[in-house]
Amino acid sequence: MILRLLSSYIALICDRRGLLSIASGVLIALSFPTPGLSFLAWIALIPMLMALEESTPRTALRIGMTCGVTAYAIILYWLNIVFTQYGHLPWAVSVPVYLLLVLWLALFYGLSTCIARLGEMAGIKAAFTLPVAWIAFDFVRSFLFSGFAWAMLGHSQFKTLPLIQIADLAGVYGITLLIVLANIVLYRAVRAVSGSGVHYPLKSALVLLLLLTGTLFYGFSRLNNPEDNDNNRPLRVALIQGNIPQDVKWSPEFREKTVDTYERLTREAAKGAVDLIVWPESAVPFFFQDEAFQAERIRNLARELNSHLLLGSPAHELRDGKSTYLNSAFMLSPSGETTGRADKLHLVPFGEYVPLGSVLTFINKLVVGIGDFAPGQQAVTLDVGSTKLGTQVCYEVIFPELARKYVQAGARILVAITNDAWFGRSSAPYQHLSIAVFRAVETRTPLIRAANTGITAIVDQNGHIRSMTALFVEGYRTGEVKPGSGESLYLRIGDAPAWLCLLLTVGIAAIAWSKRRKDS
Repeated sequence: MILRLLSSYIALICDRRGLLSIASGVLIALSFPTPGLSFLAWIALIPMLMALEESTPRTALRIGMTCGVTAYAIILYWLNIVFTQYGHLPWAVSVPVYLLLVLWLALFYGLSTCIARLGEMAGIKAAFTLPVAWIAFDFVRSFLFSGFAWAMLGHSQFKTLPLIQIADLAGVYGITLLIVLANIVLYRAVRAVSGSGVHYPLKSALVLLLLLTGTLFYGFSRLNNPEDNDNNRPLRVALIQGNIPQDVKWSPEFREKTVDTYERLTREAAKGAVDLIVWPESAVPFFFQDEAFQAERIRNLARELNSHLLLGSPAHELRDGKSTYLNSAFMLSPSGETTGRADKLHLVPFGEYVPLGSVLTFINKLVVGIGDFAPGQQAVTLDVGSTKLGTQVCYEVIFPELARKYVQAGARILVAITNDAWFGRSSAPYQHLSIAVFRAVETRTPLIRAANTGITAIVDQNGHIRSMTALFVEGYRTGEVKPGSGESLYLRIGDAPAWLCLLLTVGIAAIAWSKRRKDS
C-alpha cells in the first residue's frame, strides 16, 4: 500500500511541472550556505513559475510543495546527523521524522503558490499575490507550533551588506519580498522576449526598480555612516572555542580536561587585557551553582584576569515547589562574584523538552541531556560595567522577537552562546551563523558569538562578520566591540509588515473565494 502511494507520488512529480518545481528547489538550496551561491535566489523561482502557468489551485499547491520538499530536503540534510549520531535514533526512524519536518515546511511554500494562483485567477497580478503570500506564510511558520524560522529566502543574502540593511525596517521579510518579486519580473520579461504573447511587465519592473534603488541607497547610506552611539566606550572581548567533543562533553572523567582547556585558551586570549570573556553554551559540564570547588576555580580565573566572564551552564531553581532545570548563562564580575543569570527563553522541541509531555508520554527526547528543561521567565540583561548584554542561547537566536526583547530591555550588545557540535561537519553551523547576522542588523546592535566547536564570530551592527573561527578547532577570537545604538524602526514596529502581508493574504483568499462562488 505504502509503496503504491509512493510510486504514484513519484509519477505525479516526474511530469513537466514536477521537474520544474524540483529544479527551483535545487536552486533555492544552493543559494544557502554551503555552497552559499546567494545570487541563485534571484532566479531560483523561475522554473516553478513556469510550472504554475495555467495551473489549478490544487496543482499550484502540489507545485509549491514539490519545490519546498526539494529545497528543505537538501538544506536540512544535517538533521539526520543530529537524530542518528546524537539522538541515537535508527535510520528507519530518523528519515521519516526528517521527512515529516521537510513536508511541514514545504506546506508553506505550497500554500503560498496556491493562494497566489487563486488570486491570479481572480484577476489579481501574481507580482502582488506571490510576494505577499510568501511573506505571510514565512511569518506563520516562524511561530506556529513553536516555530522554525530557518532558511528563509532573505537569509541567503547575509553577505550582501548593502541589501540587508533594510532588515532594520522590515526584518528579513523585506529582503525575501524583493527576491520573490525579482523572480516574477525576470520570468515575465523572459516570457515576453521569447515571443509567447506575454506583455512586458513594465509596471512590476518599475516597482522592483524603485524598491531595489531605494534599498541599495538606504543600505550604502547606513554602511557609510559612522556608528552613532558614543555613550559607551568599546568593550574588549575574548570569545573562547573549546572544541570539546560532544560524545565526551558530559563525561565525569573528562570534566577536568574540559575546564583545563577553557582556562588555557582564556589565558591566551586575555593576554592583552579584556573587559569580557565569553564561554559557549554549557561550557562547564556541571551545575555551576552546585559544584563549589570547580566554580571557585573559574571565579579565581575571573579575578586573576580582572575581567567579566560569561559562561554557559545548566541551572536549576524551585518553581511551585518543584525543581526546574534551565539552560543558562552566568555572569561573573572581575571580583569573581555572580552578578546575574540569563535563562534560555525558547527551547528546542523534542530536544530540550517534549511538547504536551503529559500527553505524549511515549516520546523520549531526541537529544540526551541533563533533564527536561523549562524556559526562562523573562528576558534578563547582564551588566558589563555600564553596558548591558542580551544573551541568547543556541537555537533561540533564529527568533527576531527575542533579540528585540533584549534590546528593548536595554541591551546594547547581543551575545549568542551555542554548541553546534550536534551538527557535525555539515552546512548547519554556517546556516545558523547566517541567520544570527540579521539579529544585529534588525536591532542595530553588534552580536558576539561563542560556539563550542564553531563558528565563533564577531558581527557588527551592520551585519559585517569582522572575525570568525573555523569549525572543530580549539581557538578564540578577540576584538573591540562598540555598543550599538539600539535604535531602529524594526525595534519599534516589530513584524508589523509581516502581519500586514498576512492580512492581505487573507484578503486575497477571500476575494478569490467570493469570485469562484459567483462564477459557480
